[in-house]
Amino acid sequence: MRHRIAHRKLGRITPHRIALLRNLATALFERERIRTTLMKAKELRPYAERLITLAKRDNERLHARRLVLRDIQDAKVVKKLFDSLGARYATRPGGYTRILRLGPRRSDGAEMAILELLGSEYKPAEDKKADKGDKKAGKADEKAAKVDEKAADNKADKSERKKGAKGKKSEKVEAAPE
Repeated sequence: MRHRIAHRKLGRITPHRIALLRNLATALFERERIRTTLMKAKELRPYAERLITLAKRDNERLHARRLVLRDIQDAKVVKKLFDSLGARYATRPGGYTRILRLGPRRSDGAEMAILELLGSEYKPAEDKKADKGDKKAGKADEKAAKVDEKAADNKADKSERKKGAKGKKSEKVEAAPE
């Protein structure tokens, strides 16, 4: 029975496991989405959410920053965590991450998952173009209309050429028997 056993060992000794979680957390905050095994994702989730909760603190921000710096060594990532991610989740009471299961890995069959921060969903490039403003969107529509007109003209020209070529061939065939 596993009573009072809190965490997974992940097949590693304690210092290696702590280093693994620190590296995964750094990658998660840097990229906002990582692909890893399901067990590592489940183990990383509370670890990362605790760090985000520290980043949300209004009072004792210096102390909170130093507590986070114990686990995350990259200053750029800590700055991002406190400036953008802490502000993003300021009103949210918890649950900052999402785990998406991907299925087994081909090589060893380990269950894979994506661990992502909420609010970092995939945004296609088309949405970004539309958000820039009506002027640019209008210009893009005009350009697309011009391209469509040119394509239609080219198709009409090709069809006329084909018809003309067929007529010439039939004239040659008719002219030969005489």
